[in-house]
Amino acid sequence: MADAPAAGDRAPAFNLADQKGDKLRLSSFKGRKVLVYFYPKADTPGCTTQSCGLRDIADDIGDTVIIGISPDLPPKLAKFDEKHGLGFTLLSDPEHATAEAYGVWGEKSMYGKKYMGIVRSAFLIDEQGKVAAAWPKISPKDTPKNLLRALAGD
Repeated sequence: MADAPAAGDRAPAFNLADQKGDKLRLSSFKGRKVLVYFYPKADTPGCTTQSCGLRDIADDIGDTVIIGISPDLPPKLAKFDEKHGLGFTLLSDPEHATAEAYGVWGEKSMYGKKYMGIVRSAFLIDEQGKVAAAWPKISPKDTPKNLLRALAGD
């Protein structure tokens, strides 16, 4: 697993398809803060908790953009968005190149089996495209709390 970018580092660029199939670049949000969070799989319990928690604070974060990234394909992301009324961008990274660039593609273990996958993590990117805060191995419930604290300057 590559090292995750730390506070002060330039955020790795990406150009990925969203839940509608449209390509989206990180650079298109220059001038705005962006929360980029990586989750393993749409519509699983932890990922739903994390995404719905972010949906629930969306009105409290001003102009900050929320972007979720997983290996899921756009049609699955669209169903996840519709089912839970997320209302923010979900990006498809099936080749996990972006996850690797952010250092969140790594070895995991479940029921004694080892496999490669997304290590749930989140990054707050500032208006100039630099990482303002990084939360590797974050819990689903802590993602919205950490974002609110970071935006409040705590």
